[in-house]
Amino acid sequence: MDIVVKGRHTDIPERFRLHVTEKLAKIDKLDSKVISIDVELSKERNPRMSQQRERVELTIRSRGPVVRAEASAPDYYAALDAACQKLEARLRRKHDRRRVHHGNKSPVSVASATASLDSRNGGPVGQNQADEDGGPADEDGPLVIREKVHGAKPVTLDQALYEMELVGHDFYLFIDATTDRPSVVYRRHAYDYGVIRLEA
Repeated sequence: MDIVVKGRHTDIPERFRLHVTEKLAKIDKLDSKVISIDVELSKERNPRMSQQRERVELTIRSRGPVVRAEASAPDYYAALDAACQKLEARLRRKHDRRRVHHGNKSPVSVASATASLDSRNGGPVGQNQADEDGGPADEDGPLVIREKVHGAKPVTLDQALYEMELVGHDFYLFIDATTDRPSVVYRRHAYDYGVIRLEA
């Protein structure tokens, strides 16, 4: 298992690199299929956010879906501890899900649980929602500062929701294997989820 530690606009002391390696060594026990763990450190420059000054993002790459966790704290050591706790919880959830799906217990699918969402919420998001959100950005609008490109292997709604939980995001963009449409599953309130599908 490779551990790659890098800093974004910040230097990383050798002592911290060694601490990261020791801290993440036990991840292999939670998931033996881990190929590498990327550890990215960054610094919040706003002095008003001194309690969240140091940020650590952990990304596990394995033969399964990507698992990610991030945390901020006054120092890198505390941020690393918090991020590791989140990461371990997500790996345990992944392990438990695998055990349930391969055993004789089968949970209710997300597709079944969310089937009535479209009818209850008035169908997919349309032009009115875009107008409420302020419409398209003009030249004075927000500046895109980060762009990511991901592979788009079609997955089921269940798998998309599962992968969203593993990376710890509130939404997940995917190609729906059932409809072959670009779709987004997103977190609403508590354990409620919504789905937006694009149609050409």
